[in-house]
Order: sequence, then structure tokens, then C-alpha cells
Amino acid sequence: MLRFSTFVAVVLLSCGDAARTQDLPAASSQPFDAWLAEVRAEALTRGIRPEVLDAAFADMQPVGQILKRDRTQAEFALDLTAYLKRRLTRRAIQTAQQMHTQHHDLLLAVGKKYGVQPRVITAVWGLESNFGRFAGVRPTIPALATLAYDPRRATLFRKELFSALEIVNRGDIELERLKGSWAGALGQPQFMPSTYLEFAQDFDGDGRRDIWTSLADVFASVAHYLKEHGWSDAATWGREVKITKGSKARITAVPHRAEGCRAERALTEPLPLKEWTKLGVRTTAGTALPGSALDASMVTDGARYFLVYRNYEALLAYNCATSYAISIGMLSDRLK
Repeated sequence: MLRFSTFVAVVLLSCGDAARTQDLPAASSQPFDAWLAEVRAEALTRGIRPEVLDAAFADMQPVGQILKRDRTQAEFALDLTAYLKRRLTRRAIQTAQQMHTQHHDLLLAVGKKYGVQPRVITAVWGLESNFGRFAGVRPTIPALATLAYDPRRATLFRKELFSALEIVNRGDIELERLKGSWAGALGQPQFMPSTYLEFAQDFDGDGRRDIWTSLADVFASVAHYLKEHGWSDAATWGREVKITKGSKARITAVPHRAEGCRAERALTEPLPLKEWTKLGVRTTAGTALPGSALDASMVTDGARYFLVYRNYEALLAYNCATSYAISIGMLSDRLK
């Protein structure tokens, strides 16, 4: 688990037809069939049963639409304002409020056990699967094989392919039911296969970690993941702020991180809240920031500014996109 400390970061957000199979780039000079044979051989050394591989790889070919989706993810293709407008609609907020009330007791029990605010669990659930209405319909193994064959992130998705095979090999779910997003994300929490193996929870005590149909397991798995990635109820995710006239240059001069995912590298080094006040950061009401001992950081698309704490980093661990993490935070705030 990551050590808890809060921070504030400044982030600058960057603002058809399915691709044909023959247009897909190859991870090497190998044709797909030869590449798949090597994957099968490695899977056998990892303990995957031959009958599982026979069923999983039968008549498999790359799926062109998968790569098209990979190149046009909304979290990176849209600026913050456009993304928030698309995801945090009035209907989405109303549904979140209804679902949060409907499952209040279960969310409260999960939140108490894992130390994660129930409203944050609801927000993640809502944005990941539209409150359980969409958990993905694409067969997972072909999707992951396509992405593992593509050179852009071959190492990452090769690992996820083996993890998905292990889920079937262990009998956690039948192959024909192993479906998810175009990127291989599974169930209502939209966990990648390796994430499922490490973090999925059996909160209802039936002996299965069912992130597809058991809301108890879904909520607990989300909470467990966030907790293990540094979430602490000692603070929230962050807040939108304003800056005083002439302070933009001072704020953008604060150093950024050199490591981490793209959204993490866009974060500034942590500063105490009082230092941000000196730099010209104010609440949206125009008042001074609270005089707490928290360190904090900032996010901006050039027009809107957000001071974010360490819990924001836990949200980035779930999905490394600034617009996604802010959306979760803002939706959870509407559920207070």
C-alpha cells in the first residue's frame, strides 16, 4: 500500500469504419498464427491446461475494431470540459444519487470495512459500468490477443492475456462468459485480468469473487483496490479552486513530477496549502484555503483549476487519465 500523504498537482490536459485485419501492425515480423503459437507454448509453461488453450485460441484472428478504439480513448481525445460534459450529465448525476440511496446499507458496510467513502465507490461504479448496466460484451481473449500482438503496448497486454487465461484455468468463470470491454476490462468494476487476480473480493461470502453479478463483491473490490493504492478517509480527493489575477505564471513554475503515468507526470510536487495560498490560489468562493496541515497539488486545462490530494493518485491508479479522476471526484461530491 502506498504511504498516505496529500498533495496538490498542476496538470495541463491535452486536448468510421473498423480497421481491416490486414491493416493491423505486427509486433514482430511473425505472422499472427506463428505469434499465437509462441504464446500458446508459453501459456503451457505457466500451467494453463491444453484444453483451455484449445478452446480459447480456436479460429482466433486479430480484431481490427479493437485497435481503432485503442487509438481514440475519450479520456485522452477530449479536453476536460468536453469530457465532463459527456460523462457528468444531469441524468448521470440523478442516477448516481438514486443508486447511492438504494444501496446505502451495503455501501456503508463496504466503506466501513475498507476505509473508503461510499460515495466514491458509487462514483467509480457509475463511471465504469453505468451502475452495472454495461460490463462489456466483447470476448476477452481475442481482444487481449489483438492488443498483445500490436507493438504499441505488447508487453502490457501479453501479461493481461496470460492473466485472463489463468482466470478461466482456475474455473473462476467459464470461457464463454469471459467478456468485457474492448481493452479486456472485466465486470462492473472494469478490472483488468491481472487486477482481478490480485484485488477482487468475495464480500458476500459465497466462495466466489463475482465482479459480474454480485454488488457486494463489486463494491468491495472497488474499495479494496482504492485502499491498496493509498486511499485514506482522512481527506477527500480534492477541490476546484480559483487563482488570483497575475498568479498563473507563479503556479505554472511549480516543478512537475518526473516519473509515473502521463497524468502523474503532469502533477506538481506537493506543497502545503498555505504555500498555494501565497501563490494566489483561492477557493471557488474567492476566500483563502483552509489552514490545515495538508500538502496539496493542482490540475488545470487552462481555464479550470483543481487542488488535489493523495487520494487523487489512488483514482489515477484506477485509470491514469486526469479527466477520469476529476470526473470521479466531482461525481462523488454530488453525493455528499
